[in-house]
Amino acid sequence: MIELPVDLPAELVPLSWLLGVWEGSGVIDYKVGERSVTHEFGQRVSFSHDGLPHLNYTSYTWLFPAEEGGDPMPLVTETGYWRLDRELGDGDQGPAMLPAIGEPRFEDAEAVESLRNADGGFDIQVSLVHPGGVSELYLGQVKGPRIDLATDAVMRARGAKDYAAATRLYGLVDGHLLWAWDIAALGQDLRTHASARLAKVD
Repeated sequence: MIELPVDLPAELVPLSWLLGVWEGSGVIDYKVGERSVTHEFGQRVSFSHDGLPHLNYTSYTWLFPAEEGGDPMPLVTETGYWRLDRELGDGDQGPAMLPAIGEPRFEDAEAVESLRNADGGFDIQVSLVHPGGVSELYLGQVKGPRIDLATDAVMRARGAKDYAAATRLYGLVDGHLLWAWDIAALGQDLRTHASARLAKVD
């Protein structure tokens, strides 16, 4: 059973099953030319909210040591924001630090239901930032305990590694958060990259 925080904004209810801290392991399996990269990794993911109509997201991953008793090696981190994809209005903060000047439009379940798409889900927007100079904007949908995402835009800083597009799939299965990530990188077309199974720890 999912317990909703009492201060959760109504428009985050479709994403509420993500809330919490999740930890587990996964596998990187990515072919670069004739070379195949395969590693097991650990991951800790946090979804939280601060009273605003978005989820805060952080992910930390590490490679398991090749030899028993070895130390895990830090791999990558991500940070970002998940929200329903809707037009922002006077009742929303911003741009920059400008406060809202009107009443919020989606304060109850009935108003949020008006955002449901033709497929019966809700369109969502996910913004992610990587420390290696890559920023991603994903568009997709949440429908029950499943999320499908595809990049709408990828920005790379000068010197960042080649990374052109990605898709991600998230699902809640038997109380576990499962995800799969396909990428188009290093001059290659979109292909399988990594997946993991995480259990809720907080």
